[in-house]
Amino acid sequence: MAEIRNIVILTGAGISAESGIDTFRAEGGLWEQHKVEDVATPEGFARDPDLVLRFYDMRREAIQTKHPNPAHDALARLDQHWKGNLLIVTQNVDDLHERAGAKRVLHMHGTHLNAWCTACDAKNPWTGTLADRPPCPACGTNALRPDVVWFGEMPYEMERIYAALRTADLFVSIGTSGAVYPAAGFVRDARSLGARTLELNLERSQGSGWFDESRQGRASELVPEWVDTLLHK
Repeated sequence: MAEIRNIVILTGAGISAESGIDTFRAEGGLWEQHKVEDVATPEGFARDPDLVLRFYDMRREAIQTKHPNPAHDALARLDQHWKGNLLIVTQNVDDLHERAGAKRVLHMHGTHLNAWCTACDAKNPWTGTLADRPPCPACGTNALRPDVVWFGEMPYEMERIYAALRTADLFVSIGTSGAVYPAAGFVRDARSLGARTLELNLERSQGSGWFDESRQGRASELVPEWVDTLLHK
């Protein structure tokens, strides 16, 4: 691994599941409680904004009670000690990477702890509720919505992600289903550009066949083990 200098890591819901944050696709998860088209699309928000805002208020409140697990801690340690380029691209809308201490994090699907004003385009840190239609701190209008990328919307900072993939020596996917694009296609992009590819997942994902190596197990065990090996080499 001596030749590895630039790393791109993709994290999904599986890395936060062990912290008690529900995943959408797991049995008993959020998809079974709500239809995706009702709570995670622009059309759902236009149809019933009260339902959507209450749903995200509950999620925002819940994640603030959760804590990083050893997988988050290990990636924060890698961030602190890795001398090459590193980008942790997360599909998660929690802030557990940051609370563990990671700095080089990109939230491609937004974050629960921001509110986006559709009137002035300001992104405001937000820990309270939105269902009571509070005014935007920047412009004063009542046009706030969760700063979360819904189905049918463009993920954030795609140009920055693809730029990192173009120079990556190693691409690692942790806790993802391999079902949500464009993130599910990153492994193929990385492989086509010559990067090594590694999957760390509870079970084989829909995209496991694209990886040079796929390891199965709990993220809280696999990720610290991988980080320790990488840093010691």
